[in-house]
Amino acid sequence: MSDEGYWSRRHVLRTSAAIAGVGAVAGCLDDGNDNGNDDGNGDGGSESGGSYSVTMEPVGTVEFDAVPETWVANNGTWADMGIALGQEPPKALWLTSRYHTQYYDGIPDLDVSKEGMIDLYDDGVDVEKFYELDADLHVMDPNFMTNRYDTIDESDVEDIEQIAPIFGNSIFSRGYNWHDYEYLTLYEAFGKLAEVFQEEERYEAFSTLHDEFQSTLGDVVPSEDERPGVAIVWPMGDGEFLPYTIDEGTSFKQWNDLGIHDALAEANVENFHDSRGRIDYENLLEIDPEVLLLRGNEDLSAEEFRNTVVAEMENHNVASDLTAVQNGDVYRGGPLHQGPIINLVLTERAAQQVYGVDEELFDRQKVSDIVNGEF
Repeated sequence: MSDEGYWSRRHVLRTSAAIAGVGAVAGCLDDGNDNGNDDGNGDGGSESGGSYSVTMEPVGTVEFDAVPETWVANNGTWADMGIALGQEPPKALWLTSRYHTQYYDGIPDLDVSKEGMIDLYDDGVDVEKFYELDADLHVMDPNFMTNRYDTIDESDVEDIEQIAPIFGNSIFSRGYNWHDYEYLTLYEAFGKLAEVFQEEERYEAFSTLHDEFQSTLGDVVPSEDERPGVAIVWPMGDGEFLPYTIDEGTSFKQWNDLGIHDALAEANVENFHDSRGRIDYENLLEIDPEVLLLRGNEDLSAEEFRNTVVAEMENHNVASDLTAVQNGDVYRGGPLHQGPIINLVLTERAAQQVYGVDEELFDRQKVSDIVNGEF
C-alpha cells in the first residue's frame, strides 16, 4: 500500500496509552446497509464541530477530528450498541454469525440487515481486510486481537491504527487472564461508545429505560429459596459440553440481573475459560440442574430447538434421566454477545424460561423511538 493510501484518513488517532501485548493465548470458541435508522444526528444526536477525545482502558485517550461514519466491530455487543445509538450497522465483525439480528424482530421500525457484512476471522485474521474496509473506526480491544489469534501481532495493531482509531475493551467475559485492566459493565462501555459517536442523549435515554426495566425485575424474581438451580453449557457433540459458570461479564448480564442460582458453580465445576475442560451427561446427571440452558443454538427458533435438540435428549439413555429434560425445562442459553437492545430481549426471555414470567417486561415502542431519534 502506498504512503498516500496508508495515511489518507479523515480520522487521526493519537493515543496516550501503549498497546499492551501479553504472551498467553486465551479466548472463546471459534466458530453499507440501511437499517431504517436516521443518520445519527436526530433529536438524540449532536455534532462536536471539531476535535474531541474519549478515554477508556486499555486504549487510553483517543482523539477524533470528526464523528466516525463507517466502522467495524469485534462482536455483537458493540454492534448492538451502535444500532441503539442510531448508527448504521458495522461493515464487519470478527464473526458475523455471533451477531443475532433476529432479536430485533419484535421491535417496531427496527430492521437491521447483515447483508454485505464480512467476517474478519476466517481461519485467522488477514490485516489486509482492514485496509479494504477502510473504516473510520475499529471498535475492538487491541489485546483481544493480539492474544486471541497468533496471526495478529502488535505491529499489525499499529498498522490498523494508522487506518483509523482502535477503541474497545473485551467485556463479554471475565475469563481472560490477559485482561488485567479495568472491566466495564455493559452500560459503562455503552456510554463510552456514545461519546465516540457523540450520541450522549440517546445513551441517556437508553440508560433511563434500562433503569426502569431493572426496577420491574424485583416483581418477577421469586425469593431466593424458590429459584431453581440452572446450568449453562455449550454442546460440543457426542454428549460433551463446555461448562459456563456465571461471571460478571456482559455475556451473563441477564442471569446476574435475575439472580439465577448457578448449579455448576455450586457443584464446584470449573468454568470453561479457566479449565478449558468439558463435562458430559453423566456429570450433568450428578448435578441434575432443574433448568438446563444450551448455548450455541440461537439460530434456532424455540420450536426448532424443542423439535431437534430437546427431542434428541429425550431419546438419549442418560440425558433422558435429567430432571430438566423430564420436566421440559431445557432452553436456548443465550448468545455470547449482547448490547443494550438485545439484553432487554434476552432478560425478558430468561425470566420466561426460568421463572415462568408470561408478560412483556419492557416497552418495545420506546426502544424504537430512542433508536430512531424520536424521544
